[in-house]
Amino acid sequence: MHKKLILIELNEINFDAVNFYIEKGESLPGFNKLIDQGIIATKAEYEYENLEPWVQWPSVHTGKTFKEHRVFRLGDFVNSSHDQFFEQVEKAGYIVGAVSPMNATNKLNNPAYFIPDPWTQTPSDNSFFSKSITEAIVQAVNDNSKSKLTFKTIFYLFIAFIALVKPSRYIPMAIYALKALAKPWRKALFLDKLLYEIHKTLFKRKSPNFSTLFLNAGAHIQHHYFFNSPYVNSQKLKNPSWYIEKDEDPFLEMLKIYDEMLLDLLALPNVETIVATGLSQKPFEELKFYYRLKDHASFLDMIGLRYSKVIPRMTRDFLVSFDTEEQALKAEKQLSDILVDNEIKLFEEIDNRGKDIFVVLTYPSEITKKTIISYSGNELNLSDFVTFVAIKNGEHQGKGFAYFSEGISEHAPSQGSHVSKIHNTVLKFFGLHN
Repeated sequence: MHKKLILIELNEINFDAVNFYIEKGESLPGFNKLIDQGIIATKAEYEYENLEPWVQWPSVHTGKTFKEHRVFRLGDFVNSSHDQFFEQVEKAGYIVGAVSPMNATNKLNNPAYFIPDPWTQTPSDNSFFSKSITEAIVQAVNDNSKSKLTFKTIFYLFIAFIALVKPSRYIPMAIYALKALAKPWRKALFLDKLLYEIHKTLFKRKSPNFSTLFLNAGAHIQHHYFFNSPYVNSQKLKNPSWYIEKDEDPFLEMLKIYDEMLLDLLALPNVETIVATGLSQKPFEELKFYYRLKDHASFLDMIGLRYSKVIPRMTRDFLVSFDTEEQALKAEKQLSDILVDNEIKLFEEIDNRGKDIFVVLTYPSEITKKTIISYSGNELNLSDFVTFVAIKNGEHQGKGFAYFSEGISEHAPSQGSHVSKIHNTVLKFFGLHN
C-alpha cells in the first residue's frame, strides 16, 4: 500500500523534435534524463481518422484498442461501460487521484481528487476547490478562441492559485500570466503550469498511490505554431507575420517549461514515474485555417434549428442534442446544406447518433469580410459568426513515446507496442493483472 506512481500524459509531444533541440545544443536536462534512461516508441491506430488523442487516451486508460473500446469522439467515454485503470486500482485498495485526464469518466468511489478534462461531462470530486477549478477551466478552455475569461473564472482561478500553489511560485507564475497577455500560446502554457502546481500540491497533501496529470499545451502549440520551429526546415511551410513573428519559437518555449516540470517530478522521493505522449505530431504539409463559432447557440437559433442543448467541444467541434431523432435528422440536413460562397460545405463532418449530432466546422480557407454563407435561401457574412483560432501547423501521427522510471521499467511494454499496453504496466505495478 506504500506504492506510489505518477503518470504524466504529455499529450502528443514529438520526442524526435526534442532530440533535435538537444543535439542543437539547447539545455533541456529534464528531457535529457528521460532520453538517457530510455524512451520507447509506442504506436496508435493505423487509420488517420482514428489518430485522435480522445481515442488514444481511453486506450491507455482501459487497455483496449479503438476497435475494442469504440470511443471515437471527445467527451464520449461517459457512454462507455469499460473499466479504466483509475477504478481498477481503487478497487484493489489503493487511493487514486487524477487531474484533467482526457476523455475519462469519474467512476471512483472515493477519489483523493478528480478534476475532469474541460470537454467531458463527468463530475469532479466533491471538494470546493475541485468543483471551482473544473468550472473555471471549462470556461477558460472552451472560450479560448475569444481570449475572454469571465469574472467568476478569474475569481476561481485566483482562489485556486492562492490555495494550491506554493507561495514561492506566486511571483514567477504571476509574471508569466502577465506575459501571456501578449502571446496567445502562453495562455495554454500558463494553464499547464497551473495544473502542474495544483497536481503537485494535491499529490503531496492527499498522498494517493496512483495519480495522473494531463498536459495539453504542447499539443496546442504544435498544432498552431510548429512551422516556427527550426525542426521544420522548409521554405514552403511558413506562418504569416500577422499570425506570429518569424523569430518566435513557441515549441522551444514549451519544451523549456515542461523541462522544469520534469526535473521537479523526477526529484520526488519514492515515486515511480511514467511519461507518455499517447501519439505525436509531425509538421502539416500545407496552410489550413481553423475557425470556431463565436456563439454556438446564437448561430443555431439564427438558422432556425430546433434543438434542446448545444455543447462546445475542442476547437471546431460541438455536440447538439434534440428531443427526437426526427429533429436530429432535419438539423443534420440543415447544417449539411450550409454552403460557403455557394460551393464548399461549412460543416463537412456531421456524425448523427440518433438524438445527438456531433458537428465539425471544416471550412479550411481564410474567412474575410467577403466570405458569404448561404442557407435556406438566405445569405450572411460568415466572418460575423466565427472567430479565428489558428493556422494548422501540425498533424497527428501514430508514433508515440513513453518513459518508465527504474522501479516500474520491468513492467514496461516492449518497443513498438500499442499505446494501450501502458494500461497493463500500471496494473502490474500494483500487483494486478488485466
